[in-house]
Amino acid sequence: MKSLAPHDRPREKLARVGAAGLGDNELLAIVIGQGRRNVSALELANAVLDAVGGLHGLVRATADQLREVAGIGDARASQLLAAIEAGRRTLIRGHRERPQIRNARDIAELIVAPFGCQPVEQFGVILLDTKHRLLRIRLLSVGTLDASIVHPRDVFREATLGGAASVVVFHNHPSGDPAPSGDDVALTKRLIKAGEIMGIGVLDHVVIADQRFHSMRESGDLIER
Repeated sequence: MKSLAPHDRPREKLARVGAAGLGDNELLAIVIGQGRRNVSALELANAVLDAVGGLHGLVRATADQLREVAGIGDARASQLLAAIEAGRRTLIRGHRERPQIRNARDIAELIVAPFGCQPVEQFGVILLDTKHRLLRIRLLSVGTLDASIVHPRDVFREATLGGAASVVVFHNHPSGDPAPSGDDVALTKRLIKAGEIMGIGVLDHVVIADQRFHSMRESGDLIER
């Protein structure tokens, strides 16, 4: 940081103009704290952002990826991942509010922040009461880059144990495209039929990818043709 004027160093700049006035690399430099020999924290932050494809890529980064950057060891990788997770959690609505689900956007507000940018496919269920108010969210399956495995019995076991009157299922697409596959639609139709037998309604299946989402119910994917 010695090449920067004192008032332009990230920490001093934050105190002067506030966090909103800092660039992505400057915020990251503060999290990193110190650089390494002949490399400043700001230069190290630039190297991290280059390696993962910018701040958005950092959301998907793993500890192994971060450690590939010279100067980022276990401790600094942990600092970065913890900071990202803390930021992610501030976007998640508190469960004490018991939000009511009225449409797919309400669903997306619950799941996009914690699950939309995950690097592998994850499948979960949202449990709702008789008035479609949130009871809890449960992750049921963690898969690979393009597949997660879930069985209807897993969904309805969780719903029964949680006392749910209805459910919404969801999963993410790490590819960044929320469009459902034929298998996604077929699974959802199986779940709806199983729910009719169990007396637990399956209201929707929402696919999320980064900040985007796709509702099978609202898009008409579940209409029999």
